[in-house]
Amino acid sequence: MVQSDLVDKAGDIREGEELDLDKLKQYLHGVLGEVANAIAIKQFPGGFSNLTYLLISGDEKWVLRRPPFGSKVKSAHDMSREYTILSALEGCFPYGPVPIHFCQDHSVLGCDFYLMTYIEGLIIRRQYPENLNLSPEQINRQLNNFFDVLSDLHAVDLDQAGLRDFGKPAGYVKRQVDGWCRRWADAATPDTVNCDNTIQWLVDHMPPESGKSSVIHNDYKMDNVIFSAEDPLQVIGVLDWELSTVGDPLMDLGCTLGYWVETGDPDFFRQYRTMPSDVAGAPTRVEIIERFKERSRLSVDHFPFYFCFGLFRLAVIGQQIYYRYYKGLTKDKRFAAMITKTHILQQMCELIMSGKIEH
Repeated sequence: MVQSDLVDKAGDIREGEELDLDKLKQYLHGVLGEVANAIAIKQFPGGFSNLTYLLISGDEKWVLRRPPFGSKVKSAHDMSREYTILSALEGCFPYGPVPIHFCQDHSVLGCDFYLMTYIEGLIIRRQYPENLNLSPEQINRQLNNFFDVLSDLHAVDLDQAGLRDFGKPAGYVKRQVDGWCRRWADAATPDTVNCDNTIQWLVDHMPPESGKSSVIHNDYKMDNVIFSAEDPLQVIGVLDWELSTVGDPLMDLGCTLGYWVETGDPDFFRQYRTMPSDVAGAPTRVEIIERFKERSRLSVDHFPFYFCFGLFRLAVIGQQIYYRYYKGLTKDKRFAAMITKTHILQQMCELIMSGKIEH
């Protein structure tokens, strides 16, 4: 039986992120039938990018995804991309929500959006729920399972999924470095931290391609994963596929470990962690890399580069979010603090470049 107190809850819709319920009901009547007439909307907490809403009608529930209001980064909020990859992974990767309907009629919500199945479970954000009570041994098993699911994604057969042409794996590492450096410049504000040294270091230390092309999530972190409320050690869902593509799995690992704060990290970095990866029992980055190497049979000799890239990419995303607030494109007060997070991530990049943090 599901422990209802652990299930992730949707709540009130944030100011400025309301949906036109009348138009949505009218449109969804043609998709869901009569149940659409009684739909109520709630919004899931967290997240700074694509917005996620819970639609409820009687005992039935669905999830609606749409781009953020006021974003200038259209390529990062491609609803059709999310819908396409979830459709392709259905049947060969058991953790993705099942897509139901894609809408590109902007007269409904003013943007593309899509509907998918609702997966009920536990989402862990900045800290573990007080009533979860996992031992260090259980946390270790849970977080190793978390990374094993990422390895499972990288093992998906591209031909079976029909995703061989979904991305451009050749030259992926260079394109990513060039692209995120360009996004940094595009999102600059007068109070932007100087990242010139980090950008140059990444260009100078680019490793060769790993030789493997995989489906990669590109934003795999704990609050994008659903754990079972019956058995919290098990992953039952993976969310937020907006940045997914086909590319180098080592870059995907680096992006995930950009979020991974551990007990030996500087206090300034631990203070701004977004998930509880620095608790007793959590595997270290070194342990994660060793497990990843064993499962993927890939060399991770250039990990400082992948880790630094993961941090820099998060700094760019933070700057893009802050840019929206700085320009008055959103009223969400959370966005104002992202400039500080960007500075913190740059400090970590500097420690990696100096050799003071290797993993």
